[in-house]
Amino acid sequence: MAVKDFMTRKVVYISPDTTVSHAADLMREQGLHRLPVIENDQLVGLVTEGTIAQASPSKATSLSIYEMNYLLNKTKVKDVMIRDVVTVSGYASLEDATYLMLKNKISILPVVDNHQVYGVITDRDVFQAFLEIAGYGEEGIRVRFVTEDEVGVLGKIVSLIVEENLNISHTVNIPRKDGKVIIEVQI
Repeated sequence: MAVKDFMTRKVVYISPDTTVSHAADLMREQGLHRLPVIENDQLVGLVTEGTIAQASPSKATSLSIYEMNYLLNKTKVKDVMIRDVVTVSGYASLEDATYLMLKNKISILPVVDNHQVYGVITDRDVFQAFLEIAGYGEEGIRVRFVTEDEVGVLGKIVSLIVEENLNISHTVNIPRKDGKVIIEVQI
């Protein structure tokens, strides 16, 4: 399961010279929480709702709304963006991407190959992938086996299902710490 099979391909991005105000408006209009920053077809940063909030004046400020808007219209994304962006290859496994997100406590990875951004994978994409892999919402029934984790046990279960002339659409294997395995089969 490669990242490229589950990533979002239509990427909305901005340039480093975009104003913070415009970036915030674009995120709000598009329903996004973060935007890759691209310059000369290269990823140079990432701007998020959090980086924009940090760049915005405090609510306790003595600035008027006009002064705050002026400030946000003058501040460039390049002054507030995250520069050290964690990325992933489109050929990386979905598990590797998930690990990177968890390890770095982030919810997006720009997908970069040959220094070009051609997608992003987000935590939502990973959730969607999990549902697809598990066959959630598809017709059929799910049968759950809890058995010893031994060589050939999955083959035996598959043989029993095939003998009944049934088709398997999805399988999920979950090893347990007690030496058993949970095998869920959707037929």
